[in-house]
Amino acid sequence: MDRLVAVDAGTTSVRALAVDLDGHVVDVVARELTQSYPSPGRVEHDAAEILAHVDATLGALVAHQRAAGHTIAAIGITNQRETTVAIDRADARVLAPAIVWQDRRTTEACARLAADGHADVVRGRTGLTLDPYFSATKMRWLCEHADVATAGTLGLCTIDTLVAWHLTGGPRGGAWVTDASNASRTALYDLDRGEFTDELCGLFEVPRDALASLTASCGEVGRVAPGVVDGLEGTPVAAILGDQQSSLFGLRCLVPGMAKATFGTGAFLLANAGTTRPKDTDGLVTSVAWDLGAFGGRSFAREGASFVAGAAIQWLRDELGLIGRADEVGPLAASVPDTAGAAFVPALAGLGSPWWAPAARGALTGISRGVTRAHVARAVVESLAFQGRAMLDTMRAGGTELAELRVDGGAAAMDLLCTQLADGTRLAVSRPGSVEATAIGVALLSGVAVGATDLARIATSYEESARFEPADALFADLAFEAWLDAVGRAIALGGQDSRVA
Repeated sequence: MDRLVAVDAGTTSVRALAVDLDGHVVDVVARELTQSYPSPGRVEHDAAEILAHVDATLGALVAHQRAAGHTIAAIGITNQRETTVAIDRADARVLAPAIVWQDRRTTEACARLAADGHADVVRGRTGLTLDPYFSATKMRWLCEHADVATAGTLGLCTIDTLVAWHLTGGPRGGAWVTDASNASRTALYDLDRGEFTDELCGLFEVPRDALASLTASCGEVGRVAPGVVDGLEGTPVAAILGDQQSSLFGLRCLVPGMAKATFGTGAFLLANAGTTRPKDTDGLVTSVAWDLGAFGGRSFAREGASFVAGAAIQWLRDELGLIGRADEVGPLAASVPDTAGAAFVPALAGLGSPWWAPAARGALTGISRGVTRAHVARAVVESLAFQGRAMLDTMRAGGTELAELRVDGGAAAMDLLCTQLADGTRLAVSRPGSVEATAIGVALLSGVAVGATDLARIATSYEESARFEPADALFADLAFEAWLDAVGRAIALGGQDSRVA
């Protein structure tokens, strides 16, 4: 039993990864996920496709490992967090397209709730803002607008629940569960009470009996059922962790004050806040980092979230055609010393932290005849660093002091991004030996649950591949101020003011 497996059901792909007991990724199988944009502001996935990819990637991965003489000790599940699914638990029928976390269709519903005076209640109970990003208004929309009325068997869930239920048997006795790291992103979970509440379900008009049961992030929830994935029958499903919290764990940010930034489809900055809920900070949200159950209980995280990071690079490739492959953006951006005055605001799905402006529009400003595609590419890369700085500045203003910042995600492979982030934040930026921290985190956590590894071993196993020390920040500060001005314009395009929420 020398391998741990992570199922990473992400935004752009579903992947299965094999990890050794020291946290090294030894095998990856991936399937790209179809992205559907049925109308402006709407983003959807096919939940049936997600499950088909889970089966296919796990099947191929297990075949590889068995052929090499390895066996699987446990499986962990990590996932895009707020994406919401409606299924019939009686027959596993998908009742509507999954509403992806980037989706903005419930913007007006959030505005109405705020106008009716509910914003403070939601903030106080959940640690979150009233924003279409979170799951509760997505669930309400499905109840109101999709044909999800089934006789007592409606299931409303996030992707972790869907995958765990499927692997452990689905309608044949599968585990209908979620952990606190995911539940705390729904706006239906009371942070202080540690549970879904009737008050919040009533506010959002979500039937509580459709929700999953809460379980620890670390601990066996069931075993892979017969006939699901060849070669995995009886393997424990032993960890569930939302992708950003899993990344925090995978980067070994296990004590209060340690922080990480992930640059994947979006950009997310999380700091371990310890076992006591921290005071709410304007512009940030508070979530459960993990619930270790018998291995240590709940920890909290302060979080800043930006909806578009790597997605902006995909936009350059797929919609504008400025690059042929995503990995071309780094060299292209680094081929020029600056942006020639251009600034890019990646509000392609509104703005998250610290502005929480869902109606903001993307903007490319400062364009002159001398601006080339290289300058635009650099403006996009710099905007990712600026988003990270804005979130970190807000975190500092709320009293969080940090010594360094660990980074992961596909875009973190760019030296330019890491350098810009170090200069702007005045923090050393540490890039790990593997940028697969999300998968590593939940895989290692599953190993803890079955006794294959332990927290002390994990805490000392972080490996750094590169370190970026801050340099003179004068020019970084000037560029950041110009970018903030562009942000104000992008927010004004959406009809909002630019104050921090």
